[in-house]
Amino acid sequence: MPDIPRPDKTPSARVGSTYRVQVRPGFDLDATAALADWLVALGVTHLYSAPLLAATPGSQHGYDVVDHRAVNPELGGEAARQRLVRALRAAGLGLVVDIVPNHAGVARPAANPAWWDVLRRGRDSAYASWFDIDWDRGRLLLPVLADSTDALNDLTVVDGELRYHEHRFPIADGTGDGTPRQVHDRQHYELVNWRRGDTELTYRRFFAVSDLAGLRVEDRGVFDATHAEILRWVAAGDVDGIRVDHPDGLRDPAGYLARLRAAAPDVWLVVEKILEYGEELPDWPVQGTTGYDALAAVCGLFVDGDAEGDFTALDGRLTGRHTSWQDLTHDTKREAATRLLAAELGRLAALVAELDPQAARDALAELAACFPVYRGYPPVGARHLAAARSEAGRRRPDLAATLDALTAHLRDPDHELAARFPQLTGAVMAKGVEDTAYYRWSRFVALNEVGGSPAHFGVPPAEFHRFAAARQVRWPASMTTLSTHDTKRGEDVRARLAVLSELPGRWAEQVSRWTSRAPLADPALAHLLWQTAVGAWPVERERLHAYGEKAAREASVCTSWADPDLAFEHQLHALIDRMYDDPELHAEISAFAAEITPAGWSNALGQKLVQLAMPGVPDTYQGTELWDNSLVDPDNRRPVDFAVRRELLARLDAGRRPAVAADGAAKLLVVSRTLRLRRNHPELFTGYRPVPAHGPAGRHALAFDRGGAVAVATRLPLRLAHDGGWRDTILPISGNSVTDVFTGRVYSGSELLLDDLLSTYPVALLAPTDSVEDAA
Repeated sequence: MPDIPRPDKTPSARVGSTYRVQVRPGFDLDATAALADWLVALGVTHLYSAPLLAATPGSQHGYDVVDHRAVNPELGGEAARQRLVRALRAAGLGLVVDIVPNHAGVARPAANPAWWDVLRRGRDSAYASWFDIDWDRGRLLLPVLADSTDALNDLTVVDGELRYHEHRFPIADGTGDGTPRQVHDRQHYELVNWRRGDTELTYRRFFAVSDLAGLRVEDRGVFDATHAEILRWVAAGDVDGIRVDHPDGLRDPAGYLARLRAAAPDVWLVVEKILEYGEELPDWPVQGTTGYDALAAVCGLFVDGDAEGDFTALDGRLTGRHTSWQDLTHDTKREAATRLLAAELGRLAALVAELDPQAARDALAELAACFPVYRGYPPVGARHLAAARSEAGRRRPDLAATLDALTAHLRDPDHELAARFPQLTGAVMAKGVEDTAYYRWSRFVALNEVGGSPAHFGVPPAEFHRFAAARQVRWPASMTTLSTHDTKRGEDVRARLAVLSELPGRWAEQVSRWTSRAPLADPALAHLLWQTAVGAWPVERERLHAYGEKAAREASVCTSWADPDLAFEHQLHALIDRMYDDPELHAEISAFAAEITPAGWSNALGQKLVQLAMPGVPDTYQGTELWDNSLVDPDNRRPVDFAVRRELLARLDAGRRPAVAADGAAKLLVVSRTLRLRRNHPELFTGYRPVPAHGPAGRHALAFDRGGAVAVATRLPLRLAHDGGWRDTILPISGNSVTDVFTGRVYSGSELLLDDLLSTYPVALLAPTDSVEDAA
């Protein structure tokens, strides 16, 4: 690891806030450049783009890079990138780019020159060391064939290439004679049944995605080759920040980040690191994470923790299941390790040849299932391994001797198993929890979010204040967010679902009636669907169908991606259709959603203000400056209507003070005024101090002082109204003249009545009066 000084973690003057744009074919770099004036008007300082390097043709996300030497031609290529940079600089904006060091796209080999050469030349390829391939196991397996014993009969040789339907593969020199089957048998690769990918693959993947092959960026030559173009942009002054995708997939995240920091010492550097509840970010040379930790803390603020028992009881009644979150995730993680990631598991077991192979696989799977966080970072984090060993021994005492032998190797930083096992545990956590358990555990799905902890029902204000104060000290320039391209549901869907925690009895009555009238073979999935429907309503029928099918296949209870159960899926789609076609049911859903929507809007404004004003660099995901009822990807990557947003902001800037209503203008007011104040007066956001409210409704206010700017949000609005409102609850202030940037009202004195301060909006942002004019 390069010996470099630790960078200053104080907030960068160059990156004050970001706006994430899903640059893609259909919304290319020139379309993105045209947003520059919008970003300035909104108040952000930096565009934050999806990956820009050449990706698999047609890619809608860019995380399947095929050529690290060039900008994606489908985005407009290098000329368009330069036009984007010029447009941003002319507007006084900067650029944060997303990079993908862990893997490359191999779905279309001909599009990836390095992979094509490896397939053609095998171990003799100059790129053989780029990819994490187990060459000792024979030919490189490519799981592309149909699930048929005679699939190889469909091979052809065309234009000097081996073809299988639309798939193209190179032919090694001197091996092109004979039948297609004979030619295939002479290659450095072997085409196999797609089902063998999870069990026999000979290269490391991204999670269980065989179309994404792991890169060995721990090799200096691979690092240099795959980062040269990005670092050229940095050296030219075109890039102010870098977001590192999936560092947990790397063999040595700390070493990689040290090397990247040495190559780009002045950039704002954040990592897509998912932290479990209570876990701390390692002391890496970065500014922080991409914000999932902040997301969990902020959203949890608006959940009523007193309702946990009611929702646990409801879940038991609806599903007949009485398992714990811990037991459920243990089982889903073990399933992921032994089924989806069986090939990776086998590769690890082979590293301990002195142990019985099956016992080694069982013990490694158990350790991975019991690992309490995504991964450890040897030698730091030994306590996580100790916790996993203890729990694995409790669950499988028959494996005690094997567990002890494996643990000894895992504690040895020089053992290959210690280097590779953390790559497995991260994938096991992601596939077992995010992509499976979150769809099986439907007790209260507002908590089922990336970086969240469904077992922890809400975040009390005191806990949030401790979290935010610690961020201000340790990671003041870490990103904050509420929505990303990977979140399971949009921020405003979560905000509305949080209202259910204030109505546990009402919700139990309503959902019990619906499930009895329209049953589903998987009752846990049904509860997830009903929550999703009321959280996103009115949601277009086709979107809910797509979500329901994805959720069911991810849960893998009654159907799955590998083996869809068409009868069950027909029942599922019939249930969703009934939500729209049954007049009585449709009316009930609409009425219930309408009932909780105003409180949901209050929560949405509150969590947005807290996220934008708290310590960190706030990100706004494209489109979420208005109400957003998006669900999981690809639903959350739909096109954004910027014309509507521009028109609404122009009206706000002309003096309109909107009601909190369906057009979302009130949210745009909160977003634009908070971001403008942060941009124009960063000196007001340099500290953190809780501001407790005093009086009968004090628990319903969440307020903090950032060093001059005071944010105030409303918690649990239904209970607040039920108990009589704010009454005489007061908020202490500095005594100087302050203005609420949302309403323009000026206040002075040492105390404010919350009933007066929050009479127009459920949120307020107070700042010294002389600093507010340029934020309005």
